[in-house]
Amino acid sequence: MEKFKGKVWVLGDDIDTDIIIPTEYLALKTIDDMKPYAFSPLRPELAGKIQPGDIIVAGKNFGCGSSREQAPEVIKALGIRAVIARSYARIFFRNSINNGLLLIENNDLCGDIKEGDEIEVTVGENILYNGKKYEISSLPENLLEILSAGGLVNAMRRLNGLD
Repeated sequence: MEKFKGKVWVLGDDIDTDIIIPTEYLALKTIDDMKPYAFSPLRPELAGKIQPGDIIVAGKNFGCGSSREQAPEVIKALGIRAVIARSYARIFFRNSINNGLLLIENNDLCGDIKEGDEIEVTVGENILYNGKKYEISSLPENLLEILSAGGLVNAMRRLNGLD
């Protein structure tokens, strides 16, 4: 099983796609151009503080709102290794997997964790935080293959012998 550690950024419930990347920045040419504005309505400084390998921990209904694909793309471009939340909007969940962004559902961690702390994730098994294990469900094999390839397009290229 894949295992990784990361510093945590804590967000609340109902983080919608307009918070993740506001509409006015969708006109920018690239995801890299959009990165500085991620989460700006909620925490303007956040995008500049996130480091590659960091982890977002949030409450319920993460990614609600419009189905814009730029929302998971900009989170991934910031270097976020995974998002752990109580629940996700369904379209956001699938857009994230298709873009190679790991999402993990856990009902308890959000209430216990403090921003800046480090956690260890064993994909499909558990999250270790302050000596306590938080159980997580494993994703189906086909979704793990998409994540492993870095997204759906790469997975299909691999499957069809194009890479």
